[in-house]
Amino acid sequence: MRSSVFFRLLFVLYCLEAGVFLVLAPWSLVWDRLVIQVPFTLLRNVFLHPVLRGGVSGFGLIHLLWGLHDLDEILFRRRAGVPTDL
Repeated sequence: MRSSVFFRLLFVLYCLEAGVFLVLAPWSLVWDRLVIQVPFTLLRNVFLHPVLRGGVSGFGLIHLLWGLHDLDEILFRRRAGVPTDL
């Protein structure tokens, strides 16, 4: 296995793991418990606002899509003979 493929697989793993975490974390009870400990009321309200939570989840979805795109390139386009390096 070439090192570039190995590093691309590591990147895919990172994207999928970070994506799942960023999608689920803002809506969990752990997020609420950690944010309640923030001493500034204005900052606490910003962190608990649904728009910020949705933004973090959207950033997680971008990570998931990017990871799935790279995984598709590694697995399926390589078998079809399509060059992956442009």
